[in-house]
Amino acid sequence: MLPPEKPPEASLSHPLTDRVMEALAITRRGCDELLPEGEWVKKLARSEATKVPLRIKLGMDPTAPDIHLGHTVVLNKLRQLQDIGHTVIFLIGDFTSLIGDPSGRNSTRPPLTAEQVKVNAETYYKQASLVLDPERTEIRQNSEWCDALGARGMIQLASRYTVARMMERDDFTKRFKANTPISVHEFLYPLMQGYDSVALKSDLELGGTDQKFNLLMGRHLQSEYEQEPQCILTMPLLVGLDGVEKMSKSKNNYVGISEAANSMFGKLMSISDELMWSYFELLSFAPLSSIAQLKAECSAGRNPRDAKVLLAQEVVSRFHGAQAAESALADFVNRSKGGVPDDIPEVHLALPADGAGLGVGALLKQAGLVPSTSEAMRMVEQGGVRVDGGVVGDKTLKLLKGTFVVQVGKRKFAKVFLA
Repeated sequence: MLPPEKPPEASLSHPLTDRVMEALAITRRGCDELLPEGEWVKKLARSEATKVPLRIKLGMDPTAPDIHLGHTVVLNKLRQLQDIGHTVIFLIGDFTSLIGDPSGRNSTRPPLTAEQVKVNAETYYKQASLVLDPERTEIRQNSEWCDALGARGMIQLASRYTVARMMERDDFTKRFKANTPISVHEFLYPLMQGYDSVALKSDLELGGTDQKFNLLMGRHLQSEYEQEPQCILTMPLLVGLDGVEKMSKSKNNYVGISEAANSMFGKLMSISDELMWSYFELLSFAPLSSIAQLKAECSAGRNPRDAKVLLAQEVVSRFHGAQAAESALADFVNRSKGGVPDDIPEVHLALPADGAGLGVGALLKQAGLVPSTSEAMRMVEQGGVRVDGGVVGDKTLKLLKGTFVVQVGKRKFAKVFLA
């Protein structure tokens, strides 16, 4: 994290007012890098003096239909900058999605079809609006200018960057040394993301730490097109529920911002005590002094569960409201005492034609509680399966006609109607 420092006032054409210093503090909170900080201070001071908002850009490729809490790390920062008067540009990368971002990849990312991109893009802004102020957000799609660029324009754009500089990118270097294929079209991705900054005349671009190369490309291309270069702000990547990998739907370690309040609350309560403080830093809007005091209290003996409840309630309240957060807490307490959640799904299953009953493994799979019967058997062996509150210890158990509440692990439930 960046250490606190007071920027120099030398060479500034506008004074560093208290509002400018406050804006700088808001910018720096929780970020990994702010580059170049001196240029950002000048932009803030100029904006304060002229009353012209700065243009702050975030591009997101709609590679999946849902946004999770990992995405909100940068969305939260956008909202904070939006709240102090600057213009937020939420850019949907409908064109760049067709290329596929190679950032952090050890292989070529399969490009999406235009149909997939369109479907995903429809949900992106709707979900992002749960964080951003829709009335003060400029929505753009980069196909607006990328499609118009054409083959001639693409060649001219590509001439503004060298292969040698492109190969300085860490993931390209690693793949080249490992003799892992790099497709030529992957070189176009950072160029097109950088060109977005030219088209939008952005003053600041945000992204995760894995986006630093692409963000710097925007600065380079703006200079090439004789624009004032944007500053860049990188935010840490939120580690997923597993405590190992970054939050990702493909890793199944995510918390979706549109999922049910009870599910969101339960997932947040499942993170480790150590990981919880990273979540506080990146997701909470509480004052840093309050978080530091809470951490000190836990170090002195307060139950970390209390802190985790505060975090889960804050996040759930943000997306579902305070009443839903209170209900989610009550539901979580009920579950921890062995109770059944209020909102479990109902599943109707058919008995086999021979009337001999449906095996517990097949029932769990058909009810969507496990991905396979082998996983069902493993959960039975570990004592992780309950039917109507009783632990199932017999892998050969067959259930006959009736209604059952089935539980797998701590959080998976279903009310099964078997007929």
